[in-house]
Amino acid sequence: MRHVDARAAKGTVRPTSPPHASVPTAAVVELRQYTLHPRQRDVLIELFDRKFVETQEAVGMTVIGQFRDLDDPDRFVWLRGYPDMATRAAGLNAFYGGPTWMAHRDRANATMIDSDNVLLLEPASNATAISVGPRSTATSGDSLVIATIYSLRPESASSFPKLFDEIARPMLVGAGAAVLGEYVTSPHPNNFPRLPIREGERVFVVFSRFPGVAAHDAHRATLAGNRRWTGDVAERLGSNLRGAEETLRLAPTARSRLR
Repeated sequence: MRHVDARAAKGTVRPTSPPHASVPTAAVVELRQYTLHPRQRDVLIELFDRKFVETQEAVGMTVIGQFRDLDDPDRFVWLRGYPDMATRAAGLNAFYGGPTWMAHRDRANATMIDSDNVLLLEPASNATAISVGPRSTATSGDSLVIATIYSLRPESASSFPKLFDEIARPMLVGAGAAVLGEYVTSPHPNNFPRLPIREGERVFVVFSRFPGVAAHDAHRATLAGNRRWTGDVAERLGSNLRGAEETLRLAPTARSRLR
């Protein structure tokens, strides 16, 4: 969301559903990780949740989830979805050229060091898209969302989702994870270049939910004690990866749909 110019959108975008309604499944999703200046995360979250949620959804986008990274006090993570790439281009043009962003962009940008760590994703299959319901009006909650990012070897990108579902997903679920969605790198070029994305990578991303940190710790302990998981499964998954997977422990903000 940083350093976007003010060119207004040409054309119109259909409004989406009311903020407390369920929303359609997004065919295109951005996983956005922002590095912030020290002690600025709550400043950005307050502004974001108050000013940037309904105003983005009014121009065709879905703010799927907003999170605090529990392992980095200066990291804000969020998910933004679109029904298709055409809506992405039109919606981003409308929002970043619109009055709300223009009025608050300086304050938002002042909190950020970097906002370019962005993965453009699509569901690994029709059955693996995240489904989100009404936005909560709760002010707090203990749920924990885990995003696990696997950086894939190019030759493994097409086969890895099936392998994961066959050997890993059943064990994750058996150890207490609620798997919310599975995503792969979108093949589409970035059609809003003023907001950079990570390019030249192939990733597989799994989103899971737990009742809280303690439940996730117990889940990890269960898997660590399972010889099949630490042996055969780890070896077969690892042979397809460019390096170790990245795990994000994400605490939903008060207005996150995904929680």
